[in-house]
Amino acid sequence: MPHKLKSSVRRSRRNKKLFAVGFVAVLVVIVGAVFAFGQLGSTNNNSNNNSNDDNTGTNEPLKVLLQTSMGNITIQLRDDKPITTGNFRSLVEQGAYDNTIFHRVIKDFMIQGGQLNQAVSAIDDEIGTNNHNVKGTIAMAKTSAPNSATSQFFINVVDNSNLYATFDTTYTVFGNVIEGMDVAEAISNVGTDSSDKPLTDVILIKAEILP
Repeated sequence: MPHKLKSSVRRSRRNKKLFAVGFVAVLVVIVGAVFAFGQLGSTNNNSNNNSNDDNTGTNEPLKVLLQTSMGNITIQLRDDKPITTGNFRSLVEQGAYDNTIFHRVIKDFMIQGGQLNQAVSAIDDEIGTNNHNVKGTIAMAKTSAPNSATSQFFINVVDNSNLYATFDTTYTVFGNVIEGMDVAEAISNVGTDSSDKPLTDVILIKAEILP
């Protein structure tokens, strides 16, 4: 084979090898870029999911602060009563309870608030087997009809489970007082008229979700 032809063949083979190596290199770069983009998208999705968590960013039960004219009461809401807790939370977030009064107060029984001027749709009862109106629990007030609770709530200042046989099968308990039980008891001892309304207004100044 002539020398020039041999050189030409060698150059052709070398060019093919270089082309093959270059092609593989480009392919590796493309695959790496796709992988990196996928990882970035996954990171962003995880970030978005985390940002959509509850306001606390944890699984801790929701807490609500009731600022009253006689002191503060902190309520921890139950997460196994989603309808009742969700309704109460929604009203708190709307500011519906702000500047309302405890309109019914009975010593050695309970204090009741949440009487609103606005109409609120009735919700389903969530009684269940773990529904006990013991001292320090908060429950929904209602009429004698099933599924008639709307916005009014009461805090038990004694163990009403033992005093009234039908209490636990009637009134949905959706939380308990974790701070300020002394305030709830003090409210229960104020003077009232014949309708159990305090002679001097006990005001629920503000209800707010705690961070």
